[in-house]
Amino acid sequence: MSTVSEAQWDDFVRAHAAGSFFHLSAWRGVIRETFGHKSHPLSVERDGKLAAILPLVEIKSALFGHSLVSNAFCVGGGPLAVDDAARLEVLDAAHRLGQKLGVDYVELRDTPDAADGWLARTDLYANFKGPIAVKEEDNLTQIPRKQRAVVRKALKTEFEVTIDRHTENFFPVYATTMRDHGTPALPRRYFDQLLTTFGPECEILTVHHKGRPISSVLNYYFGDAVLPYYTGSHNDARALGANDMMYWSVMRRAVELGYGAFDFGRSKVGTGPYAFKHNWGFEPRPMTTQFALVKATQTPNLNPTNPRYELMISTWRKLPVPVANIISPFISRSLG
Repeated sequence: MSTVSEAQWDDFVRAHAAGSFFHLSAWRGVIRETFGHKSHPLSVERDGKLAAILPLVEIKSALFGHSLVSNAFCVGGGPLAVDDAARLEVLDAAHRLGQKLGVDYVELRDTPDAADGWLARTDLYANFKGPIAVKEEDNLTQIPRKQRAVVRKALKTEFEVTIDRHTENFFPVYATTMRDHGTPALPRRYFDQLLTTFGPECEILTVHHKGRPISSVLNYYFGDAVLPYYTGSHNDARALGANDMMYWSVMRRAVELGYGAFDFGRSKVGTGPYAFKHNWGFEPRPMTTQFALVKATQTPNLNPTNPRYELMISTWRKLPVPVANIISPFISRSLG
């Protein structure tokens, strides 16, 4: 367990070139309060100064096994270190902790390099990130012609955009979207906790059509970038261009707040969301996940493209949304 204060930890994260929103110490409280999972923050110190950190969350699940994840409920959060020696030291500590706890495996997200004995997977996800032009017309020009036409059409539609410090608009459309995708939704209290904990670095943007919330997105802000992370939309949002209006509004909101980059987050390679993000002009960056196997004999495959989950997904899509929302928290807490 790290003895480093949260302030020291966060100062190190914000100063490190690879530091991200997913490394921040506040995640420990969010995950503990919402899901009850225990965090194991690891650190390496030299001469009283931090040399490496690694946020780890222990997840025990009857459905999906026992794991240590860096960082749970995030797409990143792997080791940060000042040099290779410090990185290897904190990775060795993570492996030994996994053995001590008797986990199936230790997982490091968005970690290009690990150490000998760690197994890398680079075929599942890609990240999309690019700059945002300050001027609106320049920003539009950054978008490929076909997608730009869709955005221009959306701008002519009578939408209202609000910035929310609550989940009333967001959660119903998010939960419906998750049900439609055949995936358990995270509990509403999780999103309430994110807004409360991260303050101005986390907010919700909602697009309304004729007084009705139709698309909504929860965004993170860190460093120079905005990261639209959790989204939801009604079935008619696509035809109306509400989702395009939503992402365009996020870009312009980021410029308004002084941010210069748009991090479109990760998507599974070969899926519709992957193609959608690429159509906006963002080039994919392969994301590497590293695994240290402890009790497991092969790397896990918990993503929805696994044929093993086809029946569960098809069944979930048939549930009424209120029923899915009651059951979801008992499953989604294990999908960190």
